Amino acid sequence: MSDSSFFDESREQSLVKAEIVAKYFWAWAKVIIPQAKKGQTNIAYVDLFSGPGRYKDGSKSTPLLILERAIDEPDMREMLVTVFNDKDSDNTQSLRHAIESLPNVDSLRNKPLVLNNEVGEEIVQQLEQNNLIPTLFFIDPWGYKGLSLRLIGSAIMNWGCDCIFFFNYNRINMGLHNTTVEEHMNSLFCKQQANQLREQLESKKPDERELIIVEALCKAIKNLGGNYTLPFCFKNSGGNRTSHHLIFVSKHVRGYSIMKEIMAKESSNTKQGVASFEYNPAPPNYPLLYELYRPLDELENLLLDEFAGQTMTMIDVYDQHHVGKRYIKKNYKDVLLKLEAQGKITIESPNRKKNTVADKARITFVPKQSYQLGLFFE
Repeated sequence: MSDSSFFDESREQSLVKAEIVAKYFWAWAKVIIPQAKKGQTNIAYVDLFSGPGRYKDGSKSTPLLILERAIDEPDMREMLVTVFNDKDSDNTQSLRHAIESLPNVDSLRNKPLVLNNEVGEEIVQQLEQNNLIPTLFFIDPWGYKGLSLRLIGSAIMNWGCDCIFFFNYNRINMGLHNTTVEEHMNSLFCKQQANQLREQLESKKPDERELIIVEALCKAIKNLGGNYTLPFCFKNSGGNRTSHHLIFVSKHVRGYSIMKEIMAKESSNTKQGVASFEYNPAPPNYPLLYELYRPLDELENLLLDEFAGQTMTMIDVYDQHHVGKRYIKKNYKDVLLKLEAQGKITIESPNRKKNTVADKARITFVPKQSYQLGLFFE
């Protein structure tokens, strides 16, 4: 399949991916712009595998969604620098035409730059050697060529820089044991990590392989300074196999928290209000088992075990606990209300409204032995 054929139609998965990127861009920009103003600098959006401006069915690809939002916002019109790149000249020509056709595109102080380069060592070196303005990078190769640990590391190297990239799990899973693409796999995981992965994956079941591969990638990124990674899984049309992941990388927990809320809302299903962090076009095959797994019940036990006997604000509970877990802030507030009703915590907050938990509300977890022995009553 050629790279351009990916854009022949706007599949639901492509729309979900574009929505996640565009929504995060706007949320990221709102956080970064005040600081950028103080430093008298611009902000940027860089898409290294941008594709054409529109899909064959006429719907807008990510670059147009980003630019339309920028045109509508005064600060963005003045401060945003955009760079779109694709090695396919047909794609860049299509994108230029689509950009020129946008209403009021001339109101952007910085004209969108469309490049026609192959992503490789040269671009990585340029990123590594320059001190970048706050930039959101979107790296969306069709396969895996051009995607490397060094590229991801260089994208997040400077202050305010976050990265979202496409991880083609299907092809990478097969490529790890394919000697003809060994160099690409080594550049993605680093040679030592890739060799360890190959050994680790021997005789592993498909679901185990996926967990091992994604975990290894996230650990490798953390070693580069990307302390906060968040994968969003896309399933195939049958809903029984992973096709790819969209992976978010940041050095700051605030970006991680914002993206978690966005990905949770784009998830195709929830259990007890806890998002799956996946887009699955098929309904659950086993609804009974699907309901038996109750993640909020699990969160109750995790909080009671970790914070027994402690008093802290709700936001401190959330900040200390949520990294690396699927739970969003609403899940924590729902569980805290339930634990309060069970007499396992107390919640203190001035002018508190019924069935609410403010971020600054003080939560007191009773000692574990108290609720285990039934000694704590309302």
